Amino acid sequence: MLALLCFLPVYLMQSGEAQTTVSPMANPSQSQTVPQSNSQPRTSDGINRTLGGTVTDEDGALLPGASVTLLSGGQSLTMVTNAAGHFNFSNVAAGPYTLKIKAKGMESHTESGTLNVDESLDLPPIALTITVSDQIVVSGLTQHELAQKQMKQEETQRVIGVIPNFYVAYNWNAAPLSPGQKFNLAFRSIADPAIWVLGAGLAGFQQMTNQFSGYGSGWQGYGKRYGAVLANRAVGGILGGAVFPIVFRQDPRYFYKGTGTTWQRTWYAISRAVIERGDNGKWQPAYSNVLGDFSAGAISNLYYPASNQTGVGLTLENGSVDVGFNALENLMQEFVLKKFTSGWKKHPAPTPP
Repeated sequence: MLALLCFLPVYLMQSGEAQTTVSPMANPSQSQTVPQSNSQPRTSDGINRTLGGTVTDEDGALLPGASVTLLSGGQSLTMVTNAAGHFNFSNVAAGPYTLKIKAKGMESHTESGTLNVDESLDLPPIALTITVSDQIVVSGLTQHELAQKQMKQEETQRVIGVIPNFYVAYNWNAAPLSPGQKFNLAFRSIADPAIWVLGAGLAGFQQMTNQFSGYGSGWQGYGKRYGAVLANRAVGGILGGAVFPIVFRQDPRYFYKGTGTTWQRTWYAISRAVIERGDNGKWQPAYSNVLGDFSAGAISNLYYPASNQTGVGLTLENGSVDVGFNALENLMQEFVLKKFTSGWKKHPAPTPP
């Protein structure tokens, strides 16, 4: 995304997970279903720690009867939510835990955390999202119409209300885009007035620092730099956002994770520079993204001054740098830009991939 890396600093959140030594419980492979009560076995240290929460859909409606499985202390315990969508495990072992939640017609959800020795937790509401197939049934829309509706909502996303942030899906289960929709999203992003303004600023910076000196100086040199900036944006946007995603049947958007530990989210964001979601919903090597970066660099040699053309070696080097910048931008999307982005719609956090 043009100029986003110059707009906001990147910072990483500090993980606040506590490290606790836990005594192993008997029968570590034991799995049992428990009712909504405090009848679970006592912990080895005799402390009654509880872990509870409420399960809802993405609109906040309660989900009774959802299956909740707790993996903790070497045990697997399962219960169903009550009429109020609530669950509560008692006598939970201190240390890391994992919750797995399932409900009919909803995408499964996994959530992890750490329960300290001296605490009990009542988690914030856990929202499940409806499956794409059921979204289609409930909404009465076709998959193409559902994707169109979601894409139009994404086109309202802007950093500080100005810079387009269209290529981020905060809906983990967003419907796949059709070929026409991929082209529409690419053109919409390229033609956005904010991109032209930011491009003008970048060309001015290049002029001031005498980058691409072969373009010369004065208004003529500035015009050539400005045209090159817009050409880079157009070529990269069309190839990486539409042509290659259509050829390889991949989704060009970044799917915001927003759940898990800081390191899990960091690894997820960095790896999405070389891993991309296919239109079939499965993760694949990011042929579209990587080829888009390298192809845009190669094509730029057609309009860069002869003295500034990169050649094969530098094209490969610059393409690799672009992949690295994509990873950096993903980190910003995961930890920073959502806080400054308007127009996004709240959706449930995903099941970790």
